Amino acid sequence: MTARTPETKRHPEVEAFLAVAAARLAPRTLDAYRRDLDGFARLLGRSPARASVEDVERFLASLRAAGLAGSTIARRTAALRSFFRHQVLVGARGDNPAADVQLPRRTRKLPRTLSPGEALRLIEAANGTTPRSLRDAALVELLYGAGLRVSEAVGLERGDVDTDQRLVRAVGKGGKERIVPIARQTAEAVTRYASRGRPHLDRRHRPELFLNAKGGALTRAGAFLILRKLAEKAGLEPERVHPHLLRHSFATHLLEGGADLRSVQEMLGHADLATTELYTHVSDRRRRELYFQAHPHARRRKVSTQTGQARSEEHDRRSAHHHRDPHDRRGLPDDAGGPAEERAGAETPPEDLPIVRA
Repeated sequence: MTARTPETKRHPEVEAFLAVAAARLAPRTLDAYRRDLDGFARLLGRSPARASVEDVERFLASLRAAGLAGSTIARRTAALRSFFRHQVLVGARGDNPAADVQLPRRTRKLPRTLSPGEALRLIEAANGTTPRSLRDAALVELLYGAGLRVSEAVGLERGDVDTDQRLVRAVGKGGKERIVPIARQTAEAVTRYASRGRPHLDRRHRPELFLNAKGGALTRAGAFLILRKLAEKAGLEPERVHPHLLRHSFATHLLEGGADLRSVQEMLGHADLATTELYTHVSDRRRRELYFQAHPHARRRKVSTQTGQARSEEHDRRSAHHHRDPHDRRGLPDDAGGPAEERAGAETPPEDLPIVRA
């Protein structure tokens, strides 16, 4: 519904807003705002500058009826709010009709990550001596070793990676620049590519660090394709592996290794610490999984389908050791009991009280 067609009418108010917004928005965000405002204008049949609150609500209702995700609807509403805010600032209208519309609740999903072993397999899959293999190895090393966004990686120029000091200069969203340290292994991969691989690809004397087979700058789509091929070679699910997965893995593995949250935020280039805090939940979840797999007090009980009563081999062994009646299962905790149980209600109840089970 919001796909732009060549027949889309240009509205001066929208073009003026986009010209001003270009100074603060990333190019991809600007393109998305243009598509959103074009879709709104087509629904109205006139310029969005004269839209009312009812027009905005009707537009959002059509998006919900089309089954779009809450995050997509929220972004399109943000485009409308930003446009009308600009209209108010320039004095073209006195109100923002999108300011108070209700948005769907957005559920933030925990990012998926690779395990350290899977990340190593992906890197090893790029081993080779051909120019393209050296390029692929350097690309994967930087995506995982520095947590770069794919647009930041393909936008690197030759001088942006200091292999002697082991630093990379990344230009993120909104033109914000940050310096990220890299490991010796990553610096060596970039050095090998720059000295042995890139000269064979550089047919057009391009400034970009990563080049494609024809000598042009490597694109985002090209980086996605490289990772999918490496994932297949490494025995991973190709559709699961993408550049941002390596960025997620970079942040999660840093936090699991003991890095503080503020440092990880700076290395990722997040403006809001809450965005970085999402990775702490991934780390907590993984720690819980490892705990329940490894610690003897956390092993799950086996549930009998006939009686619905929890039993375990460990429980039986300890019961026999303490000379308890094997038919007396009253009050035993999940992990077969012990002098220092942490769960409330795990103690054996007095013998003279009835046992009540749900």
